[in-house]
Amino acid sequence: MRKILAAVATTAAALSMTAGIAQAETNPACPGATQIGSTAYVKNGSTTVASVKQYAGCGRNYSYVYVWDSWISSHGRDFTLRTYVQTRPNNSNGYRTGARGQQELWSGGADTLDKCTRAHGEVDGSSYFLFAKTSERC
Repeated sequence: MRKILAAVATTAAALSMTAGIAQAETNPACPGATQIGSTAYVKNGSTTVASVKQYAGCGRNYSYVYVWDSWISSHGRDFTLRTYVQTRPNNSNGYRTGARGQQELWSGGADTLDKCTRAHGEVDGSSYFLFAKTSERC
């Protein structure tokens, strides 16, 4: 019984540590894609709105944007997401726009593995326009 209670307590603690943190899903176009570089954060002042990440896999780069649950609970779903892989000089690759209120969005696969790239993610609300870019990866 003690072991079961300890396991439940450990699981509860682990879940509470991830509350409000963005957890990336598997890329539906390339389940084996892995994150490259660090995560960027879309901010509204000091409040984190969304995470932006860049992935590589299946011979392509992908960008990913995820709006945090905490932002949605306080601001609703009155926003549209956009994301793409950016190459020099400001070229957009794999550009995608999500449906209104969609919480996460993957870009299309960008044939850019031989280029310097960064992920770009936007959260466009009726009274705000926010974005972030990851650091460039070469």
